[in-house]
Amino acid sequence: MTLQPRHDAERTRIREAMDRLLAGTPTVSDGSLTVKALAVEADVHRMALMKRHVDLKNHFYERIRNETSQVPESERKLREIVARLRQTVKDQNSEIQQLRQQVARLTLASAVLTKERNSLRPSPSAVSNVTQLRPRRR
Repeated sequence: MTLQPRHDAERTRIREAMDRLLAGTPTVSDGSLTVKALAVEADVHRMALMKRHVDLKNHFYERIRNETSQVPESERKLREIVARLRQTVKDQNSEIQQLRQQVARLTLASAVLTKERNSLRPSPSAVSNVTQLRPRRR
């Protein structure tokens, strides 16, 4: 029974901290619109927001979008990561295509060189005085 009042008090502090941060009047945090600042402002552990009060964290991000027309910091960072990863995939696909073309060219060159080598080598029947020796056994 003692956990419920503490839980409710924590939720109340989080809601009040949200209001202060969105109003631009933080009391103890740096005022940034992040979960870290919300946790500091509400005097709760950040993991409490991430685990026990997920609904309030999501509500905070929703309010940031609606009331400030800003993208939350975590979302902005994820968008940057996604953009970098898309560029990496694009670059790797281009490199794979170049390597496939190079493999085709090298395979063709190998076939041409093999054919040239075989055409330059005299056939064993063309040389009558050459006897092949077997390698020594040790």
